[in-house]
Amino acid sequence: MSDSAALAHPAVTARPKADSRLQKRHRAEVRFRAYGLVAIGLALLTLAVLFTSILARGSGAFFRGVARLEIEFVSELVDPAAAGTPESLGAGDYSALVKNKLGEMFPEVTGRKDKRNLYRLMSSGAAYTLRERVLEDPTLVGRRATVVLPLSDEADLYVKGKVTRDVPEADRKLRDQQLDWLDTLAGMGLIETEFNWEFLASGDSREPELAGIGGALIGSLMTLLVTLVLCFPLGVATAVYLEEFAPKSRWTDLVELNINNLAAVPSVIFGILGLSIFLGAFGLPRSAPIVGGLVLALRTLPIIIIAARAALAAVPPSIRAAAMGIGASPLQVVGHHVLPHAMPGILTGTIIGMAQALGETAPLLMIGMVAFVVDLPSGFDSPATVLPVQIFLWADAPERAFVEKTAGAIIVLLGFLISMNASAVWLRQRFEKRL
Repeated sequence: MSDSAALAHPAVTARPKADSRLQKRHRAEVRFRAYGLVAIGLALLTLAVLFTSILARGSGAFFRGVARLEIEFVSELVDPAAAGTPESLGAGDYSALVKNKLGEMFPEVTGRKDKRNLYRLMSSGAAYTLRERVLEDPTLVGRRATVVLPLSDEADLYVKGKVTRDVPEADRKLRDQQLDWLDTLAGMGLIETEFNWEFLASGDSREPELAGIGGALIGSLMTLLVTLVLCFPLGVATAVYLEEFAPKSRWTDLVELNINNLAAVPSVIFGILGLSIFLGAFGLPRSAPIVGGLVLALRTLPIIIIAARAALAAVPPSIRAAAMGIGASPLQVVGHHVLPHAMPGILTGTIIGMAQALGETAPLLMIGMVAFVVDLPSGFDSPATVLPVQIFLWADAPERAFVEKTAGAIIVLLGFLISMNASAVWLRQRFEKRL
């Protein structure tokens, strides 16, 4: 084509440039998509590594090593007063029963130090297990019965393969002689591994093999219940008023600004507030679920209000106009039409806020829920702790077996968080289908 023809048809000259720019944009889009896939892949890989590490460390907490021993309940040791009453049976020397059985099985162990090492294979909780069996069935006195008794923390780790002979004897608490005794018991079929229900049902303990998260679970549920009862109705009512009824003024603008600011305040500030007001001014009991729920309610309330307002604002204005067009009052419009359509978003925001409250630690530390609590809480004013604080306490413990317990508690906490988020998704889909 001649120059004069190119000048007569400028689109012919511009088309190669347009094609070049279009190809450049396509390549940029391909690169951007690749960057996104790489980022998602790295995130999934990181999560996989994290969950695999936690599962590998904490799965052993849900199992425990036990010894199935035939114990002779000697009358002189079990019932020293020979009265047969619960008081007399409760005062028995049950640890001596365990020692007698081990001495019977290993008669060659005669030295004082060797005996101590032999007795250390069994947990101190073995005596409490025998005591409970006798209190439940006093006819055991003077008889023989096979009882499942827990091993000590180090013996438990060895049975589960966490401690091996490959480790030099100087670098582990169990001596080679103790490992030989455990192997002998295992060869006799007296060592077993069973599901550790005590980990889920019992309270805290200074002995790792006896420690459980039962108290922390109950404390977490009580604390979240108080938080939900306070936050949900108050948060939804506040959001409805601000979004549907409150006139636009400097006062409402100030309230909205403070709500948004409170949602960004560090959680430890709410703990300091609870320490000074609920404990200092009102005199409420320390380390109680009622106080923990009040503090977490202050932390969660702004989140629920913001989520509820966003859900209300997302309802189409046509629904309001149609309801008012058929003569509905403003309150009927909100109660019968707007709230049902906004409820999926409100419930989602509420559950996510509660999940965040479940993982809070700093505000609860400020009000004393870091206490060492052995007994299960019996009420909202009883001393209690929660799962994140229990994890914090065990992570600082020097015993190696608490590492396993810590990871096991993290697994339970993650299970709660995942189930709460899954329930939020399920509730949202259910309400959306109903609407």
